[in-house]
Amino acid sequence: MAKLKVTYKKSSIGYAKDQKDTIKALGLQKLNAVAVHNDTPAIRGMLFKVRHLVEVEEVN
Repeated sequence: MAKLKVTYKKSSIGYAKDQKDTIKALGLQKLNAVAVHNDTPAIRGMLFKVRHLVEVEEVN
């Protein structure tokens, strides 16, 4: 299964609470933090919601 490397690039300050909660649910707490997740529809949906705050790369 493909993996996605997610890097927290832009602060969620000033954005809606649900976006802050999504960042936290992805396991990102500080800027430039990195989390690796399986490529599932649920994770893709979360990433789509906060796409302006994170950077996503596919990892093998």
